[in-house]
Amino acid sequence: MVSSSPSACSPASTAGYLLAAYHAGRLNFFGELTGLTMPAAFAAHLRPLRQVNWVVYAKRPFADPQHVLNYLGRYTHRVAIANSRLINLSDGQVRFRWKDYRQPARPKVMTLDAGESIRRFLLHVLPDGFRRIRHFGFLANTHRRSKLAMIRNLLQLTAPDTAPKPTNYREQYAQLTGRSLDICPTCGGHMVEIAALNPALRPFRCDTS
Repeated sequence: MVSSSPSACSPASTAGYLLAAYHAGRLNFFGELTGLTMPAAFAAHLRPLRQVNWVVYAKRPFADPQHVLNYLGRYTHRVAIANSRLINLSDGQVRFRWKDYRQPARPKVMTLDAGESIRRFLLHVLPDGFRRIRHFGFLANTHRRSKLAMIRNLLQLTAPDTAPKPTNYREQYAQLTGRSLDICPTCGGHMVEIAALNPALRPFRCDTS
């Protein structure tokens, strides 16, 4: 229930809704709260809640879903440093712009050895086994298919048509970006694969401490 005034969400009505849900069997208690399954204990738990003036405030969204998606994408899919901040690489030295938040109006330039620059860049690479994005709720991997099917059934929606999955990374890239990896982005000519580098025999591990 969303309200902007205490009267619309009074203590009595709030406790009344909880009590109705309790009697309807819609509340479950686990762990340290198992004692609330007893009616007397649940009534005693609600007693102090009746003295609180609950005011639920739901802030209006600041933009549309696309804006939220773009905002999250800048944190989940960006690299450690943007190309626009790189100035040059010469004599084994990397120069790039950085922002001092104590003086945000004055962008500064930092110079690092190439090795140190790479080391700092690799600090942003997640170790093996870590995931940048994890889904929860009905999008969790353990029951996503069944939950989405149930939601579509409740909303009386049909399942969307799913395009066949790409067989390799080249097809996947073309499907996501609309560009082909076989076409040179500079001259537009067709590129031919002449060799493939074997992966390292020993996996590279980076100290992210």
